[in-house]
Amino acid sequence: MSRQPGEKYERLIASVKDLPPTPTVVAHPCSASALEGAVDAAEIGIIQPILVGPEAKIEAVAKEAGLDIRHFEIVDAPHSHAAAEIAVAVVREGRAEMLMKGSLHTDELMGAVVDREKGLRTERRISHCFILDVPTYPKPLIITDAAINVRPSLLDKVDITKNAIELAHALGIERPKVAIISAMETVNPNVPSTVEAAALCKMADRGQITGAELDGPLALDNAINPEAARIKAINSPVAGQADILVVPDLEAGNMLAKSLSFLANADSAGIVLGARVPITLTSRADSVQSRLASCAVASLVAQHRRQNPIKGT
Repeated sequence: MSRQPGEKYERLIASVKDLPPTPTVVAHPCSASALEGAVDAAEIGIIQPILVGPEAKIEAVAKEAGLDIRHFEIVDAPHSHAAAEIAVAVVREGRAEMLMKGSLHTDELMGAVVDREKGLRTERRISHCFILDVPTYPKPLIITDAAINVRPSLLDKVDITKNAIELAHALGIERPKVAIISAMETVNPNVPSTVEAAALCKMADRGQITGAELDGPLALDNAINPEAARIKAINSPVAGQADILVVPDLEAGNMLAKSLSFLANADSAGIVLGARVPITLTSRADSVQSRLASCAVASLVAQHRRQNPIKGT
């Protein structure tokens, strides 16, 4: 059954409005769109921003865009590279539970995050999740990893899967259904992603991956369409009703996420997991609702982390 675009995001944003604002460091918010995203999230009580960047430039952008930042802390930094490093340092000091990308390059921010001495690494590999609100799908759909790990190994996919399961738990999905996606639903040694999918499922059977139902390999149709699963006689608690799609590589995942956004009118929020704090990588092309949804997701993850910290933090 088709639903209104953004309907699930509206419920998601509403779910965090009664929570205390999450202290959030915003790295280099020196464009109107980047600063507006932080201000919008603060105004509805999702975040409590700490703005890091050239103070005079941030204030000039706010004045030109008509944004009120009088009550926000500003930490002066001479340029974007320094802003990334200082933002990470603010997190390490325990002053922020979220990190939000401003108007600097993603590589610049993530370079500071993954720095082995001064960064925000944990025992987990860092990965990205898209949270898609697809009007024709009955629930939020998580796709991972479509933005950071280009050609993940099997061990990488273990962490990618664990990060996505943690996200689902933070969103209130007690036992998410995880589909390990390939081009087919049978194991074929000539298609390595099918072998890795089978290995991930066996690891779940042996307790190496917990907190979810895993199945794979599954093709996309029988992962999200119950009728396709029925026709192919796939008897599985995951087939046809996946909450999470673990894709073979970044190219497949990125094309899938963008296809849903541009062909199926899906709204897309995003979050980086596996670091000490959740990280939002908002884009100038994101709608206001998508930015707020990304902040809401990160806030829920931060809340979940207080009770369930990742090892190595």
